[in-house]
Parts: sequence; structure tokens; C-alpha cells
Amino acid sequence: MDRIRANLLIPGTGDPIRDGVVVLDGQRISYAGPAAAAPDTPGAVTHQAAAVMPGMWDCHGHFLGARVFDLGRMPLEPLALRAVRSARDLRAALDAGITSVREVGGLGLDLARVIAEGVLDGPSIYAAGAILSTTGGHADLHSYPLGWMEDFSLREGVLRLADGADGCMRAVREQLRRNARVIKICASGGVLSEVDHPVHQQFTSTELAAIVEVAGLADRVVAAHCHGKPGIIAALEAGVRTIEHGTYLDDECCDAMKETGAILVPTRTIVEDILANLAAVPDYAAAKLVAIADVHAQAVTLAHERGVTIAMGTDIGLTGSDLPNSWGQNGGELPRLVALGMTPLQAIEAATATAPLTLGPQAPRSGRLEAGYDADVITLDADPLADIGVLASPGHVTGVWTAGRQVKGSPAAG
Repeated sequence: MDRIRANLLIPGTGDPIRDGVVVLDGQRISYAGPAAAAPDTPGAVTHQAAAVMPGMWDCHGHFLGARVFDLGRMPLEPLALRAVRSARDLRAALDAGITSVREVGGLGLDLARVIAEGVLDGPSIYAAGAILSTTGGHADLHSYPLGWMEDFSLREGVLRLADGADGCMRAVREQLRRNARVIKICASGGVLSEVDHPVHQQFTSTELAAIVEVAGLADRVVAAHCHGKPGIIAALEAGVRTIEHGTYLDDECCDAMKETGAILVPTRTIVEDILANLAAVPDYAAAKLVAIADVHAQAVTLAHERGVTIAMGTDIGLTGSDLPNSWGQNGGELPRLVALGMTPLQAIEAATATAPLTLGPQAPRSGRLEAGYDADVITLDADPLADIGVLASPGHVTGVWTAGRQVKGSPAAG
């Protein structure tokens, strides 16, 4: 049993508590509240911190083991090499205070098994398996011959081409067969893909409906990569749970998201990281990113002002602290959300209490300091409400617990 006493307790949702205590009893929280009302816990290991809060979620990450932004290079490197790199990313995520990841395309299904086996420490991973894309769509590697790409998409398990309602249903079932916890699709073009345009819708309405229906039969929801308004509206009409990026959303899109209960995962981190490192991406990607950067910022601000539910996600996919947009930098999304209009407390809620909702029926009892919730907890050496930048620096994260087991920090911090 662990007992954490902190100057500030941030519960994930609701008002913060001054001089708070959190008690971890096995894999669950048994108490979270004022120190004055905390139960006696004889024999508990006691920890002292400036602040305690739920472990953070990254609702849009990729364990790809990549070292460059060019997705076309992914097939040129052995899968085993990229998997070993990704193992390092698990530790980087934990050190940054990320205790759960909704992994929307990559090696997450296999990494989740390794973590469950106790072979490696890592965050809880709720993975999509392969990213579903139309032929010529955002997750197609346009520079390769189509026949080769079709073979790769079936073999690798990271990118999956699917066309027509029947083909889309088959592709969803393949991911469910691998125990995907969420289904990821490309409803519009993207930035790092060579030929397609970010505004253009890709899957048809019929295809989108088929994907959502088959996913729903297994209590899974659909995450829709989408920049352009046509794809956003079509995806919402089909019943997707989340819109990823949402670059060109407007008032009509915001109204539709509120009506359907859909959640926006803005991923401002990938936009700003590429914008600051344009030479690191292919020329076609640089041109597209420059064109959408300001529009995206305005869209996120609009969504927040209009009351759209927002969850924190980064689109991080690179391995190595020497690189931009790499695992371990996940907390940098929070100050970016604050810069676009959120309060620090709202940004923290987006990264904690709101985040599990992006999984629909697959959501665990996570993201809150509340009795009965998963004992995924982090401690800090400073107040993130006074300076949200604290959460962008792993050095300020003094302790991390996943399922009640301490994986960062001293076993007895004080």
C-alpha cells in the first residue's frame, strides 16, 4: 500500500484540493481527498510531493520505432529493429508521466502483450493495430508499386488498404482478430502522405458506415484521422467516436460534434514539431504543413470556445530524445492547448478524466483520483496549475505508478 500526501491534489475533474492524500491499495485507489479526512494506513509506504494527479493519457500516439518523419522509409527497416526501438519508447512515456496510450496505428498490440507479461514496464496500451486507408489514401505509401503495397499492408500489420464496404468490413475484422481496442481510419488526406490532399474525403459514406457498424458489434469505436470538413461531416454522420486533428472544422462541425458526443483529439504537437523542423520532412509534407498550421490552431481554439469535448493526443511517433516529436515529449501538448485557449485545469482534464472516453465501451476506470479507479498516478515537484509547462518536462515528474506499482521514483520518497 502507498500513501501519497501532496500540497495540491488534482483529481482529474472537479476542483483541486489543497493538502490532499491519495491511498493506493493494490491496483486501485482506495481514497483520494483532503488529508484531514484520510483513513489511517498503518504500514503504508508514505510519499510527499508538491502535487499529485492522475497519470496522463496520450490519446493519439504511434509506436513505430521510426527515426525519421518519412513514412516511406518504414518498409526499408526490419520490423524487429523498429520493435526494439519502441521498447525504449515505453520507458520514455512512463518517465514523462504517460500511464496510458491510445495507440492509433503501430506496434502497440504486440507491445501491450509484452507489458501484460511483465517483460517490460510501460503504459497501458489500447491499440488499433493497423491504420485503415483507401487505396491512394493517407496510409498508402504512394511511392511504392501498388501490388507491393497491397502485399505489405497485409503482411506488416501497421498500414491496411481497404476499399468498398466488403473490403472495409474485412479489414476491421482483421484488427478485431488481433484484439484491437479501437479502430483507426483515414477519413481524409494527410500531411506526411505524398499525393493526397488534406481536405479531400477518402472513404465513402457507405464505407464509413460499414466500418463503424462492424466495430460497434464488438463494442469498439472508430477514431477518424480527418483534416477536411467533408470527411469530418461524413465521419460524424457514420458515428465515429473521435476526430483526430480536425484542421478545417468550423461552426457546423462543432455543432455536429456536440450533437453526436464526438471528441476532438487535436494533436497540436505534431503540427508545431514539424513546423519547427521543416527540413526534416519531405518537401511535399513541408508545403502541406505550412498551409494548415495556422488554420489548425484557429480550429482548436474554435472547438474549445464552442464547447467541443477535447482529449489530449500528440501524434508522437519517433524514437529518441534527440529528435523532435519523440516519445517522452508527450506532456508538451498541454501548454500548447493552454496557448490555444484552455486553462491549465482544462488541459489536465483533457489528458486525464476525458481521455478514457475516447475508447467508448472499452474505456477503463482511469484518469481520476477517486476511490475505485485504477491506481495510475503521478507526482510532481511543482504546481502545474501555476505553470502548465511543468508537465512538459519529465524531470518534474518525480513518481509514476501504474496499476498501483511504482515504476518511477524512490520507493519511499518521504
